[in-house]
Amino acid sequence: MRDTHGCPPLPEELRAMLEAVRRVGRPRLVGGGVRDWLLGLPSKDFDVEVAGVDFETLRRSLAPFGATDVIGRSFGVIKVRGEGGSEFDFSLPRRESKTGAGHRGFAVEPDPTLSDADAAARRDFTLNSIAVDPFTGEVIDPFNGRADLAARVLRHTGPAFSDDPLRVLRAFQLAARFDLSLAPETALLCQGMVASYAELPVERVWGEWDKWATKSVRPSRGIQVLEETGWIRHFPEVAALRGTPQEPEWHPEGDVLTHTCHCLDALVALGEWLPSAPARRRLLSFAVLAHDFGKPSTTEHGERRGKLRWVSPGHESAGGPLSDSFLRRIGAPLDLDAPVRALVVNHLAHHHGGAAFSDSQVRRLARKLSPATIDDLALVMAADAMGRPPLAAGDILERIGLLRGHAASLALEARAPRPIIQGRHLVAMGRSPGPGFKPVLDAAFEAQLDGVFADEAGGLAWLREHAP
Repeated sequence: MRDTHGCPPLPEELRAMLEAVRRVGRPRLVGGGVRDWLLGLPSKDFDVEVAGVDFETLRRSLAPFGATDVIGRSFGVIKVRGEGGSEFDFSLPRRESKTGAGHRGFAVEPDPTLSDADAAARRDFTLNSIAVDPFTGEVIDPFNGRADLAARVLRHTGPAFSDDPLRVLRAFQLAARFDLSLAPETALLCQGMVASYAELPVERVWGEWDKWATKSVRPSRGIQVLEETGWIRHFPEVAALRGTPQEPEWHPEGDVLTHTCHCLDALVALGEWLPSAPARRRLLSFAVLAHDFGKPSTTEHGERRGKLRWVSPGHESAGGPLSDSFLRRIGAPLDLDAPVRALVVNHLAHHHGGAAFSDSQVRRLARKLSPATIDDLALVMAADAMGRPPLAAGDILERIGLLRGHAASLALEARAPRPIIQGRHLVAMGRSPGPGFKPVLDAAFEAQLDGVFADEAGGLAWLREHAP
């Protein structure tokens, strides 16, 4: 299928490179940049595949435009560093054949003689197999990727898909990032690849989960792909949520996994999601995903408010260790464990504050959450409240707003309280550093959290009275 669809807007320096390459070969814009352009999204990554030229000739034609990094001579890939830190990948069409297990078990052979259709056949999904002639605007679509893109369907390009198990996790994150449904035949193919998950290095698993956590527009689509492919079994903390019942009066939406999916979609719809940095999106996504990990082990049919109901006492604290085990399973950075765990363990704090939060409660909550913040917790709690359709969340959101307002009045919405009294104050009083410092400093901090003092002068007065 060939037609004209305009051309993606390209940086001027890339246009100059393409003009030079055009003299020696046949350049095509390929990959995710083309897909994003067809979706009306900004195209940031520009990959160029050049047929009809050998590797050395291509390298010489690009040399005048800046430093070239031959990142994979055997793969036929050249990275050109332009002005202002921009980078562009130029590659030769290539053939791939399976030689062993795992994501890297391939023999790759650059082949400049490949046709557009043969070159596209090695790509994972039809919507990633579309190319564009950068000079005529001709869209080259041998596998009808544009039709799948319009229908929001994620479909594998060909049978070679099953050679690379990472492609199933790519389906997981792409479905979430672009609100896609998995084609039935692709789901069936992935089901036959379940055992090949063991071939994947954990750092590649993390790479796909990280994209899901930071770039999703509908995270539940990714969870749906894991279920449809059977790959959810590799993430037992998530899989256990399916079938765990909830009290219909409080959770009419269904079981815990259904609730979690609604919560994830509610999170990315919040006004603070898009402006947040990737690190914060990552934290919030995993906290919402894990917030009810403790329910499968704590859910029981018990008496509440005069009738038998499904309840999950203590599921917040039970979820903390499970969030840790999940993050370790997917290879997440270690510094993500503590803040995710803190948000999971405290995600019902708005139900435990009584009629109104006291200053001491807010201070202690901010300390328990650190390095996460009360503002982070507020978004997790809001997503949780909004994940129970058709129940309205207005009263809960109002309560969350009161907590945030109270924290802001104490300047604790985005940080934990810091101890005013330090070891230097004890030294100034004539004490020698030693084991006796810690209990005094801990007691001083507890008094500070209780509001006994709020500045250094008050802290020193407390010291003189309690630790002379």
